[in-house]
Amino acid sequence: MAKNEFNRSAELEVFLKVVEFGNFSAAARFFDNTPSSVSKTISKLEQRLGARLFNRSTRKLTLTSEGCVFYEHGLEIIAALNEAESIVGRQTKPSGNIRVNSNIPFGKKYVLPLIPDFLAAYPEISIHLELTDKVINVLEESADIAIRTGNLSDSNLISKKLGTARMMVVTTPTYLKINGNPQSPDDLKTHNLLDFTFSRVTREWPFIVDGKERMIAPQGNIKVSDGDTLRHLVLSGLGIARLAYFQVEDDLENGRLVSVLEDYTPSSTEDVYAVYVGQGGILPNRISAFIDFLYSRVKIK
Repeated sequence: MAKNEFNRSAELEVFLKVVEFGNFSAAARFFDNTPSSVSKTISKLEQRLGARLFNRSTRKLTLTSEGCVFYEHGLEIIAALNEAESIVGRQTKPSGNIRVNSNIPFGKKYVLPLIPDFLAAYPEISIHLELTDKVINVLEESADIAIRTGNLSDSNLISKKLGTARMMVVTTPTYLKINGNPQSPDDLKTHNLLDFTFSRVTREWPFIVDGKERMIAPQGNIKVSDGDTLRHLVLSGLGIARLAYFQVEDDLENGRLVSVLEDYTPSSTEDVYAVYVGQGGILPNRISAFIDFLYSRVKIK
């Protein structure tokens, strides 16, 4: 039998990722490789098949008719391979690396405290944890799991709800003493409302006035990149902010912060999700183990 000089499953996975991302560069980042290497892999695959799979231009890649057929069958092949590996994998201990991305407040409050117990339970797993409030592209950043709050708009991701965070509008007693205590949401127009620099599904703060929802767009002289920094600025007496209760719970209990307009925010909440990329609903057991661990341990206030 002639020696195999190529890895057919590896070629197929590279091809599928190029289709998924739409370019060689993003696929190369996923595989921690170079765009030229990915391009060579696709060229060799096309030579072996005797068919052109992509129409190439300076702007984008598009599949040929042969490429479309190969893509459809390729998805079925990889899904079957993943299922076989998952069945076998469930008989062995989870192992390997997990890349986890979380917003800073949630990561510090809930994810970090769980890591020692998780690694003790799964000693063959290693974790790469990134804390950032920037909403990343899970595919492009090669994250296995990302923690997100609020509405989810990416249909390519699978989500598991971890809980619901109560949201509160807060400031310091000193700020209210100097600037006055707002009696209604409309009064916020004369106050310094601190906000985030990163984009969200909605930037407005929701209130209930006379049984109807009233949205207030925060206007102020400071915008920051993460919730931790925003909390510190509020504690400095610089304005009013909308933050999760779990983030300011201790500050409220000891009087460093006070709730504002609580009667107008009786059900102001944001759902918290663990999101991940799933193929046919099949996950490597190391990733499902971490998601299940989060779900069983995290109790959001």
